[in-house]
Amino acid sequence: MSEYPVISDIIEAKKRISPYIHHTPILRCEKMESYFGCEIYFKPEILQITGAFKIRGALNKALSIPPEIRQRGLIATSSGNHAQGLAYAARMLGVKAIIVLPADAPKLKIENTKALGAEAILYDGNTAARWKYVYELAEKTGYVPVHAFEDPTVMAGQGTIGLEILEDLEDVDTVIVPMGGGGLISGISTAIKETKPSVRVIGAEPAMTPKYYESRKRGEYTALPDAYTVADGLRLSVPGKNPYPIIEKYVDEIITVSDDNIKEAMRMIARDEKLIVEPASAICIGTLLEGKLKVNEGEKVCSVLSGGNWDLDALAEIYAE
Repeated sequence: MSEYPVISDIIEAKKRISPYIHHTPILRCEKMESYFGCEIYFKPEILQITGAFKIRGALNKALSIPPEIRQRGLIATSSGNHAQGLAYAARMLGVKAIIVLPADAPKLKIENTKALGAEAILYDGNTAARWKYVYELAEKTGYVPVHAFEDPTVMAGQGTIGLEILEDLEDVDTVIVPMGGGGLISGISTAIKETKPSVRVIGAEPAMTPKYYESRKRGEYTALPDAYTVADGLRLSVPGKNPYPIIEKYVDEIITVSDDNIKEAMRMIARDEKLIVEPASAICIGTLLEGKLKVNEGEKVCSVLSGGNWDLDALAEIYAE
């Protein structure tokens, strides 16, 4: 596989991982439709094994590594969801895993990673610093690094979500996808645009870390200073090197969402649809709350709810606002 997955890679990934993951359903959200003026659907990866989409890419990568190399162990860094996905894949395959997590990662994500049998190391540094540390550890231990968004095999695994959306909602018009490192939207947009190019793909990015939005606005790859956003899973300020050209090719529009609207979206999803999601998932509905995404009556809009792993006390604070 090249640096960029193509539709055949995603189809192969679907065959490879389907026996081990959930084909999550498409849920129609009728209570929200009168508010937004279109048909609203969710692809709830919060119901996925480990509670997030990351298991798809991690497992696709792990299964693609020759067994004699894989048995050395797997290593990565993550804010939590990739950590759990890779830890699950390693446990399933009977190999060891080391996960380097941010020192301020949600406790639930840390605990879940350990519960899946991985060694969790807390590291105080940004994403680039953590990956530098991961590669240093990999050189010492022989463990195989599995990058959360730069690896094309991981991207292909995430792209299986796009195939499932097209399979279950054949007349979908618009798909909204959260943007962190870019691996999720790279895989989904490739699956959709190389299968049904008429479907609109929208990227949802925190207003506090708009690296892809700014890159498109300036017409060049643009790294931004580190910044805080409530959406911890999207708290990256540097675009992925490999996702960037895919996003420029296939993503129709990138919309930034304020933290206030991310939190309001979380409350709306819980109140109207009885689903508990983390901020990184709620950002998709946040694009509609911002009023920036133009939709038509009867348009079928599907939001990817990427994950639901967040500390309950932190959720309670947001729901109480």
